[in-house]
Amino acid sequence: MRISQVHAPGLLGISFELFPPKDAEGEAKLFAETVPALLELEPDFMTCTYGAGGSTREKTIDIITRIKREHGAEMACHLTCVGTSRQLIRECLERVSAEGIRSVVALRGDPPKGDASFAPAADGFRYARDLVAFIRQQGDFDIAVAGYPEGHPECPDKHLDWEYCRQKVEAGAKLIITQLFYDLNDYYEFDDYMKNKLGVTVPIVPGILPIISGPQIERFCGLCGAKLPAAIRERLASFGEDRAASRAYGVELATRMCEELIRYGAPGFHFYTLNRVESTREVLQNLRLAVRP
Repeated sequence: MRISQVHAPGLLGISFELFPPKDAEGEAKLFAETVPALLELEPDFMTCTYGAGGSTREKTIDIITRIKREHGAEMACHLTCVGTSRQLIRECLERVSAEGIRSVVALRGDPPKGDASFAPAADGFRYARDLVAFIRQQGDFDIAVAGYPEGHPECPDKHLDWEYCRQKVEAGAKLIITQLFYDLNDYYEFDDYMKNKLGVTVPIVPGILPIISGPQIERFCGLCGAKLPAAIRERLASFGEDRAASRAYGVELATRMCEELIRYGAPGFHFYTLNRVESTREVLQNLRLAVRP
């Protein structure tokens, strides 16, 4: 089942996101422990991101093609505009297509560390919508794009950012995966505006990141422009250095959010796993979407 099908009416699609480990030891653990454990949860598909500026693009493709070969899992390839020419995009698509991967997460991407603003590569693209249109021209690929319930941090008006998101769908995207958020009203407003104001009909899938610790989630929210509500920040602060308590609260919070989102009618969830299994597994078990060991 391709990614354009897993969130069809009546289905609750589940997907996981990985990232390339920094060293050989981390990569060995990823394939020996993390990937098999995540696949036991039977996700509909998995993705693997890569670093700012395209810094781990080759490693990302190595990882998704290996998972596809060894496990037969449905995989989606991340592609960004950063540091990427048209020819390089063609080569990446040819490589993953040869391995049976026909799904792409198309993003503008973050500029390399130290760069104040985004600059397109020579013979590349400035906007994700143009990347989406180009990928569509290369063959029969299912394309997912990013959505920002609070607006992209570089855009001065969230409604303008949501119009840009609509343009990505118009260019050929079949699925919107949201950035992380912790105020459900932000997702509800985004979903309603996209569907009822802008006429978008593709699934809008909430991105879920179960909190591990206060400092970590403060850093992540700062990087992506998401707000951390005061009540959540205060609760995390109450745990001090107790990481186990923080993680347990993160599971509890993510579970409550997912329960509310299911009642709202969300088409599924995309879990940012951070190459960890425990929190994602526990949330899915709480939701009765995974078998308990």
